[in-house]
Amino acid sequence: MKALGNIFLVGPMGAGKSTIGRLLAAELRLEFKDTDKEIEDRSGVDIPWIFDMEGEEGFRLRESAMLDELSQQDKILLATGGGIVIKPENRKLLASRGQVVYLKTSIDEQVKRTSRDTKRPLLQADNPRAVLTALMAERHPLYEEIADYIIDTDGRSPRSVAIEISRSIAG
Repeated sequence: MKALGNIFLVGPMGAGKSTIGRLLAAELRLEFKDTDKEIEDRSGVDIPWIFDMEGEEGFRLRESAMLDELSQQDKILLATGGGIVIKPENRKLLASRGQVVYLKTSIDEQVKRTSRDTKRPLLQADNPRAVLTALMAERHPLYEEIADYIIDTDGRSPRSVAIEISRSIAG
């Protein structure tokens, strides 16, 4: 049973989930939430610290618990972390508790949008493009599997994407 009015944004790093999510939530009069921000606010530390102390698996456990809690609320717009789709139970929650919008973007666009961001643990590598390419190969089919809508964000303003999503959802 899908919760009435919940919208979940999924997609890779740099797709614009948080930025577009805030605009779309205001447009649709939904409460905006971001899984990463909620984890940071509640734990009192940032995501890179969690990765350093608990590893990716520790972070993914926190992320799954946060998704379960937040997705039970009603009338929220939730921006999720790019890796939330890795766990099958997360995909099941997303697909069953709201409408899922996959914000699709190219590797080139991801590289451009994340190039100066030092808060993404998985990109603290010698070759971020290679990391993003590998992540996309793994995650793209999972995003598509649960998406009710697929919206391309390349070369577009966050506002134009939010308007397209709003129109798509309104039918």
